[in-house]
Amino acid sequence: MKKNLIVGQSGGPTAVINGSLYGVVTEAMRHTEEIDEIYGMINGIEGFLNGHMMDMRSLIETNELSLLRTTPGSYLGSCRYKLPEDLNDPVYPLLFNKFTSHGIGYFFYIGGNDSMDTADKLSRWAANNHKDISFIGVPKTIDNDLCHTDHTPGFGSAAKYVASTMLEIAHDTYIYQIPSVVIVEIMGRDAGWLTAASCLARNDYSPAPHLIYLPEIDFDEDQFIEDIKNVLKTSRCVIVAVSEGIHDKDGNYISATSAVADKFGHAQLSGTGKALESLVKDRMDIKVRSIELNVLQRCAAHISSRTDINESFALGQAAVKYAAEGMTAVMSTIKRVSNDPYQWIIEPENVALIANQAKTIPLEWITPEKNDVTPEMEAYLRPLIIGEVSLQYKDGLPMYLPVNHLL
Repeated sequence: MKKNLIVGQSGGPTAVINGSLYGVVTEAMRHTEEIDEIYGMINGIEGFLNGHMMDMRSLIETNELSLLRTTPGSYLGSCRYKLPEDLNDPVYPLLFNKFTSHGIGYFFYIGGNDSMDTADKLSRWAANNHKDISFIGVPKTIDNDLCHTDHTPGFGSAAKYVASTMLEIAHDTYIYQIPSVVIVEIMGRDAGWLTAASCLARNDYSPAPHLIYLPEIDFDEDQFIEDIKNVLKTSRCVIVAVSEGIHDKDGNYISATSAVADKFGHAQLSGTGKALESLVKDRMDIKVRSIELNVLQRCAAHISSRTDINESFALGQAAVKYAAEGMTAVMSTIKRVSNDPYQWIIEPENVALIANQAKTIPLEWITPEKNDVTPEMEAYLRPLIIGEVSLQYKDGLPMYLPVNHLL
């Protein structure tokens, strides 16, 4: 008997999160014996609770589906809604009554650690209450901090943007003969993968970033100043890459403002670069500026990694195949076979092992000086940014899929 499918997106978007959505929708259309209607949740599980859905097949009727793959942001909208820990909470029967009324047999959630928490809780409630619905997670996050997968869709494109921007900042910095320090703040609360990717900007004429600081290592302000002074002995300029989540030995964030927690208890950081800029101004007589890349890291679809787009699509496809095979409570993951040539496969993994966990950089990939990364890190990163995206343009700007339904 055919069942309907519903898919949603949650958490912060990436440049390729819609690539996974495209994979889910197009693969679902192939499974005509198992899947009937294909719905999208507007604003994730929170929107679904409020009755906000759309028919994904409408994109075919308007010939707009092909634009979905290269459109930035979460096409279906997002949310940061945390389901209760107590599975006896009345929100669960409310949700499942809605699933039943819409004939839902397949549920897909595209997101990060917290989204996998949602998929895990729903699958456990379904098992406890004998509900025949498949709950499948599809990974995404620019932070690259999901466990049990080599890397996450969205990270490669964000890494490409960070490295490209770092190289461009270096070109801008080198034009003057004035000694200077430039501090570039990059996203990463608990894991420094994205900041580490700045090392890919280095080439035979530019060593920038000269220094890299990650949240996996305690940050020492005095050593930071000494590191800058040491670089200035051989270089006129010092360009620094720093994660927003760096902290001192006591766990205090090095940020200019208080860290406010979100609904999942994660600190919302701001101003780490500015805090370090003030520190350098106080301690050194040198020109200094800070740059915060902020959301540009996750929405710059015009500079997406082709590898990243292909992988995001394949993970969405695989998720539907798992559901059609009767699987539930799993997430599609990437397993790396080799770096050179770069080869990978997709395998299912228990979503309960991924929910609310965070994968940090191996300490052996950070130099003993605690201010740089090793060649092993670069070898891991390099394949993920390879390949360019071909976009359609109109009036000089990229053409993206309209999001009127979110406005």
